[in-house]
Amino acid sequence: MKILFAASEAAPFIKSGWLGDVAQALPQELAKNKDVTVAVFLPYYKKIKDNPDVKVEFIKNFTTKLAWRNEYVGIFKLKSASKKLSIYFVDNEYYFYRDSVYGDYDDGERFAYFSMAILESLHELQYFPDVIHCNDWQTALIPTLKKVKFGGSPDYDRIKTVFTIHNIEYQGKMPNEFMTNVIGLGEEHRGLLSYDGCVNLMKSAIVSADKITTVSETYAHEIKYSYFAKGLENIINENAYKLEGIVNGINTKLYDPKTDPFIAANFSADDLSGKAEDKADMQKMLGLPVRPDVPVIAMISRLVSHKGLDLVEYVMGEIMCRDLQFVVIGTGEYKYEDMFRFNAYVHSDKMSANITFDPVLANKVYAGADIFLMPSKSEPCGLSQLIAMRYGTVPVVRETGGLWDTVPPLNIETLEGRGFTFKGYNAHDMLGAIDRCIDFYYDKTKWNKHIKNLIKYNSSWKESAKKYIRIYSELV
Repeated sequence: MKILFAASEAAPFIKSGWLGDVAQALPQELAKNKDVTVAVFLPYYKKIKDNPDVKVEFIKNFTTKLAWRNEYVGIFKLKSASKKLSIYFVDNEYYFYRDSVYGDYDDGERFAYFSMAILESLHELQYFPDVIHCNDWQTALIPTLKKVKFGGSPDYDRIKTVFTIHNIEYQGKMPNEFMTNVIGLGEEHRGLLSYDGCVNLMKSAIVSADKITTVSETYAHEIKYSYFAKGLENIINENAYKLEGIVNGINTKLYDPKTDPFIAANFSADDLSGKAEDKADMQKMLGLPVRPDVPVIAMISRLVSHKGLDLVEYVMGEIMCRDLQFVVIGTGEYKYEDMFRFNAYVHSDKMSANITFDPVLANKVYAGADIFLMPSKSEPCGLSQLIAMRYGTVPVVRETGGLWDTVPPLNIETLEGRGFTFKGYNAHDMLGAIDRCIDFYYDKTKWNKHIKNLIKYNSSWKESAKKYIRIYSELV
């Protein structure tokens, strides 16, 4: 079974968010199945093209039509790719040789081109997969274009499409003229692409794809309701018969406290001593008092409101009154960046605000912290809580989306469950969960047993990849 995995980013080549981790780890796990081969298609961004460590070979060039434009397409292949897992890069310097990955005025056109180029390349390369797996709005046009522009060809008609919604908040909304001026489709296709007064690329994929998945079971239920669906609840419910939630995993070889080269001391469930060294190293590096007896709370997150930061802001004064230390890593909205900077200035012995995106520092904090706070308003899956648990850091989360699926409430007597949770979106409910976790922190016998259980928890892609393979098999 041949799978084409289309994504706008994938580690280690390019990463701006968790999609980059998923697009690296999931294809690797899929390719371990003896009956599956995977080809990953990515844009050939400037950062990849200028990286001397990425060795590629030129395969072919051709043109594809985007409305009235004839656009160059170059196909390059990673030299170190295996027969089971191939990596292809779609080259067009006008669209992709830029310093930024996202955020340009013509992002819609750039990724419409990417979708067309992938579909055109199937004929040019004479590579016709059984399934094309598309991810988020940047590749959402593939199921639609396959039907309306390539339909009627037996080679294309037999290909099935899977569309994964990683975050329904980002839908690829474009002006109405985008359909004719950029995609080159006539008015007869308006109903397929338009929704709520504009062209909506995610909507078109939900309607056109053979299967829709989301990144956790709970999120698959949540997006049927307006609070979570950001206006797409009617479309989701009309297509609920082909919707399934599959929780994300993490790369457990990359995130492994036993072998992580970036942390001060390695540790495992069998020997926790290194975690205390990592805590002391983190405190010293961040300018906090080196205290083994104080609980350290960490947040590693985009600093935006739906991550629950308004709750943190509301009770920050009360948090700082407690005997604890608080470490933050992330960038985002200025008001939250400034809020953390101000509190780090006022409470320099308790708070460290690191307004940056630094993966190495993040690993040091995952390993050195005691508690991981993730109070999201909505969270499709979330990988930070999985990484935190991998490093023996106890999560405090709100019961939503993938947080609810991966962090069942901890019973402090039996040690069943994984973390401390709160249901209502309320700052003092969150504070109560933090306090319960801090109380548990001082019961060192149970705390250490629980940390060992967290490290042993299987958060790999193995089981989730099996579910995707089942879906592919059912489709073909």
